[in-house]
Amino acid sequence: QVQLEESGGGLVQAGGSLRLSCAASGRTFSRYTMGWFRQAPGKEREFVEAITWNGGRIFAADSVKGRFTISRDNAKNTVYLQMNNLKPEDTAVYYCATGIGGGYYSREYTYWGQGTQVTVSS
Repeated sequence: QVQLEESGGGLVQAGGSLRLSCAASGRTFSRYTMGWFRQAPGKEREFVEAITWNGGRIFAADSVKGRFTISRDNAKNTVYLQMNNLKPEDTAVYYCATGIGGGYYSREYTYWGQGTQVTVSS
């Protein structure tokens, strides 16, 4: 069993930055792919970025490439999402998720956090 807890969300002006963190509990964290998804009001949950267990491969949605960076620290059981040059359309609840076979699709992830709100004002 793995439990996830996100933090770092908040309100920021367009062009600003935030760093989200996701702390995981569970002995197998270091072997799992970690991903970030987001869901805006009235929209489906969408993939943001993911990183394999050793950081060897990173997946990113086109909408965030060049602005968001995912990283992980297996010693701290934590994954991060550095978000720069934020835009109003980035406003959403951001969720971290983990699973052995994680990739671009939410169905590939087994465990989910409760989410953290990110609001970008124009």
